[in-house]
Amino acid sequence: MQVPQNFNKTSVADLVSDNYVFASVLHYFGISFYQYPTDSLEQVCKKHRVKPNQLIAELESWAVRKEPTPEDLFLNPIEVLVAYLKKKHYYFVRQELPFLSNLISGIQAEKGYESLMADLKMMFPLFVEDFIHHIHEEESRLFKRIELLQDIEEGNFALHDALTILEKDPVRILAEEHEIHDDEMEGIRRLTDNYSLSDSAPLTMKVLFHELQNFERELTIHAQIEDELLFPKAVELEKEVLRMIHQKIRTN
Repeated sequence: MQVPQNFNKTSVADLVSDNYVFASVLHYFGISFYQYPTDSLEQVCKKHRVKPNQLIAELESWAVRKEPTPEDLFLNPIEVLVAYLKKKHYYFVRQELPFLSNLISGIQAEKGYESLMADLKMMFPLFVEDFIHHIHEEESRLFKRIELLQDIEEGNFALHDALTILEKDPVRILAEEHEIHDDEMEGIRRLTDNYSLSDSAPLTMKVLFHELQNFERELTIHAQIEDELLFPKAVELEKEVLRMIHQKIRTN
């Protein structure tokens, strides 16, 4: 990542304008970029008792962050895939959603954007509530189901208990329910006209739309990993466990 000359003396607005990711990094340190349109980074860091070098280090670490490819994930056992998805859930809830909520609630709507921002202020908290509920459902039902299937496979349940568990929440039903949630940001996409803005739009709106679009992209990839990797692996695990249990019943 290229750090601009006179980094400390550059205005926060210019730094964010050059690289929207910088808005996320500032938020990570408790700084809302839109509150300091003319202040230099040095001035803002002084106010928040943050060392500019810390910001540079964090920005550089964000620049080299690399997500595993679907191929990498496919080669790993199902428990590694579940651990990765849980980690992403945590990142969404602790980093991405608070940052987006901070932007939507804190940005002062400029002329021509008042109605849009008022709608987003109403719609986004509802989206967050639904999204967090969806994550909790997924972790308490699907991830728990996978854990129980592995326990059965390892012989940690008596035959009768294993049969009772297998009858409840089959993976196929969980997969059908999951498909309903696959396009959670449709309403926001429609409201923002598919994230389209004119070149003359304010920086705050450009950052907000960029971050919303980026979050949707991440959710799409996340859903694809679940639909195309996790569910097929879970179905295979369930089939194998059922086959093993039926074989035990026949031999008893």
